[in-house]
Amino acid sequence: MATLGSRYLDMLDVLRNGGAEGETAALLIDMLAQTNPILNDMIAVECNNGTKHKHGIRTGLPTVSWGALYEGIQASKSHTQQVEDVTGFITGRSQVDERLLNKYAADKRAQVKMIEDMGFIEAMNQKMASALFYEDTATNPKAFKGLAARYNTRAGRDNPTAARQVIHGGGSGSDNTSIWMVTWGERFTHALYPQGTTAGIDTTPGGRQLVDDGTGNSASYWAEIDDYQWDLGLAVKDWRYNSRVANIDVSDLDAGNVDLFPLLRSAYYRLHSRKVNRPGSAFAASGVGQMRQVIYCNSTVMEALDAEAVAPSKGGNDSIIRLQPREVEGAEVLTYRGIPIYECDAILNTEAAVPAAA
Repeated sequence: MATLGSRYLDMLDVLRNGGAEGETAALLIDMLAQTNPILNDMIAVECNNGTKHKHGIRTGLPTVSWGALYEGIQASKSHTQQVEDVTGFITGRSQVDERLLNKYAADKRAQVKMIEDMGFIEAMNQKMASALFYEDTATNPKAFKGLAARYNTRAGRDNPTAARQVIHGGGSGSDNTSIWMVTWGERFTHALYPQGTTAGIDTTPGGRQLVDDGTGNSASYWAEIDDYQWDLGLAVKDWRYNSRVANIDVSDLDAGNVDLFPLLRSAYYRLHSRKVNRPGSAFAASGVGQMRQVIYCNSTVMEALDAEAVAPSKGGNDSIIRLQPREVEGAEVLTYRGIPIYECDAILNTEAAVPAAA
């Protein structure tokens, strides 16, 4: 199911095409990706309307019927809905005391400054990773709509909405977590960056400036300034290609009372991608809409999955599908049915229970 070496541009590819400035930005993204693997998987697509992206989602198929000689053909059409996704941006300013830089030779100062900036960059990383899962324009108009806001109710497999993609893990209260199966691709789920930019991250050197030391004593010092801005959005072109195991009770998980593999199986069989991307299918052979499929969970769930993978299933069924190691883009990772599983600690252990659809 996993696609290796996708032809689509990810954030790093788009940045590196931007010349010297792009290479500098790509270095920053490389630093982010070390602790946020989701950046390695996201497909980056440029917005088609400034900071917004308009696209259509098919909501119904055309009507077809049996025909007969000397009878006409009834006209029909598919039904689509116009959707507009937006980008948001986070900003920050790095200030490195000039006296610190002066302790080093001129050719080492840029490296020292980068090291000093890493904590700041990591803060941006954590905020954006959290946004991809949990932000919602309904509660924060400055942000974009993340995954949890799109898969925020659950229903049975016959439900015609995204609620059918959410599997109930049995938990309630506010100590829950989730497992996400995401299909990245231009026709499925992809990141957005504003039209006319180079992947939504910008570093602006501010040079040497006199800054307030924050003590309230009107004291200041000279510092080297860098301003950072990261523009990002998210679009889900077809909700059938993602699924979520929600309401995994963390207390029960820690106690060994949650069997994760049946939940994973249910989430897997809700994925439309398992049908259209099978080997030999016309879709797979066409190369159009190439997929990159990934499973995300936090370290708590990953540890539990690892433990369950080497122990008999709780129902005594030894035919349960275990995790398998596989080389993905040069690194060995654990996979479920060929789909790589990555830890992403932006996924919380304090999620509220996802309710049943009305």
